Amino acid sequence: MNTLLHIILYAQIGLCFFCLYRIIKGPTIPDRMVGIDIFGILVVGICAILAIITGRIFIIDIGIAWIILSFIGTLTLAKYLSKKKLHE
Repeated sequence: MNTLLHIILYAQIGLCFFCLYRIIKGPTIPDRMVGIDIFGILVVGICAILAIITGRIFIIDIGIAWIILSFIGTLTLAKYLSKKKLHE
């Protein structure tokens, strides 16, 4: 079980590099934002796996904070791309 978690952890870390490539080389802003969203999801998964492996539950709180900030960023970009003001 522990070996399987390590394999999944390393796979998610490897997938983060693909997301970083999309964030840097993305041809448009929405492509880059999708890369940032997927990167955030992978980081939350990494936090969950690390919490299971190490037994330190506070790492889950870091993942929750990360996903909330990612959601707020996605909403802000959606408003920006729809050409509306942020206070509407």
